[in-house]
Amino acid sequence: MANSLHSSTSFISNPVNFGHSKIPAQIPGSVSFPSRYLHNFNLNKSDRRVLRVMACSGVEEVQVDVSLSPRVNAVKPSKTVAITDQATALAQAGVSVIRLAAGEPDFDTPVLIAEAGINAIREGFTRYTPNAGTLELRSAICHKLKEENGLSYTPDQILVSNGAKQSILQAVLAVCSPGDEVIIPAPFWVSYPEMARIADATPVILPTRISENFLLDPKVLESKLTEKSRLLILCSPSNPTGSVYPKNLLDEIARIVAKHPRLLVLSDEIYEHIIYAPATHTSFASLPGMWERTLTVNGFSKAFAMTGWRLGYIAGPKHFVAACNKIQSQFTSGASSISQKAGVAALGLGYAGGEVVSKMVKAFRERRDFLVKSFGELEGVKMSEPQGAFYLFIDFSSYYGSEAEGFGKIENSESLCRYLLDKAQVALVPGDAFGDDTCIRISYAASLTTLQAAVERIKKGLLTLRPGVPV
Repeated sequence: MANSLHSSTSFISNPVNFGHSKIPAQIPGSVSFPSRYLHNFNLNKSDRRVLRVMACSGVEEVQVDVSLSPRVNAVKPSKTVAITDQATALAQAGVSVIRLAAGEPDFDTPVLIAEAGINAIREGFTRYTPNAGTLELRSAICHKLKEENGLSYTPDQILVSNGAKQSILQAVLAVCSPGDEVIIPAPFWVSYPEMARIADATPVILPTRISENFLLDPKVLESKLTEKSRLLILCSPSNPTGSVYPKNLLDEIARIVAKHPRLLVLSDEIYEHIIYAPATHTSFASLPGMWERTLTVNGFSKAFAMTGWRLGYIAGPKHFVAACNKIQSQFTSGASSISQKAGVAALGLGYAGGEVVSKMVKAFRERRDFLVKSFGELEGVKMSEPQGAFYLFIDFSSYYGSEAEGFGKIENSESLCRYLLDKAQVALVPGDAFGDDTCIRISYAASLTTLQAAVERIKKGLLTLRPGVPV
C-alpha cells in the first residue's frame, strides 16, 4: 500500500481498549497504517513510552514501544556539532555567518595525498581491507612512531580506524567496566565524558586553571585516584585550550600513574604536529614504565587536513589493541581502502609531515598571534596563549551579568555564544561544553582575512555589553 507504514509480522502488546472494542494482546497477520493517521500518535508520561497509531484493517489500535536505551539517554549531544550545524543552516539561508566553531583545518588536503586516493580508485583498490588496516599503512605508522616519537611497535600492535574518535571510543569500551572511573582533566574535548558514559563508566572531571595554562596539577590527580580509577585521558596539544604538556610535568604524572596497577593512560596526540616552538611534543608512552599501560591515539585529520577522509589509529600493547580490533570487527570493520592509501602517502611526506605541514603550522601560528593581540586589547578578557592546536580558549566571564538590548541577560558561556551568533553572526563554542563555563572556544582554522572580520564583529557586539563582573 502506498504512503503507509506496513508490517507483515505479528504485533505483541498488552490488550488495549478502543471505543467499545477490546484489542487482543496478539494480532496475527499483516496490518497497514495509512500515513494520514500518523499525526494521531501521542506519548504517555511514563518512562516506558508508547506510540499509539490508528490501524485500518479491522484492528483499531496497536502499541509500539519507542523508548530508548538508558545508555543513550545518558549521553549528551555534541555542542560543537550542534553549533556548527546551526551556523551552516544560517549560512545556507543567506545569513553571513562566520563559522569558527568546528575543529577543521581550512586547507585543502595536500595534492600528493589526494592523488594517492584518486590513484587508489583508478587502480581498483576499492575493496575491503583487513579489519586492522593494510599491512602497508600499519608498517608506515610503526616507522613514524619509531622515528618521530621514540616508540617501538609491530604492525599487530596498531589498529587503523575510521578516525581517531572511533579509536578513542573503542579503547574506552575495551578497557572500562561498569563502575570504573575515567579521569579527565578539564577543559576537555567534548566527547571524552560521553564516551565514558557509553561504556557505563563514570567520568571524573579534574579542573585546571587558566593561570596555570590549563595543565593538570599532579597533586590534584593524586588526590582523586581510587581503586576504581581505570583510565586517565591526556590530550596534548589540547583541544580546546591549545596547551602543551612539558616533559617534566608528564614525568610527574607518570610517577603517580605508576603507583596504581589498574590505571591506564589514553594519550590523544591528534594535534601533535600543530605545535609552536619553543613548545615540543612528548609521547606519554615514551616515558619510563609507561609503554605497557599507554594507548596512543593519533590520526590524519588535523595535521594533514584530511578530516573528511576519516582515518585514525591506536597503538599499544597487543592485548589491548586486539580487544579494540575485536570491537571494530563487529562495529564498522576496517577503514576505507582509499583513505588508507592516502594515509601512506601522508606519512611519506617526511618527518612531521615535511614542508607541507610546516607551511600550515606557520599559517596557524600567524593567526594565533593575531587573535592573542586582538583580544588582549579587550577589557576584562583573560587568556592562556596556546602552544599548539588551532584553538583559543578565552575567559569572557567578565561579561556575564550584562543586559543585551533585544536579547536579554548574558548569564553564561552559552548565552554569550547565542548572543554573538545572533547579533554578530559569529559562531563560537561555549566553554561549558568543555567543562569550563567561564570561557569560549574560538577555532582559528580559518583564513586571516576571515579572522579579522570575526574579531571586528565580536568587538562590535561586545561594545554594547557592559562587563558585569569587576576585573
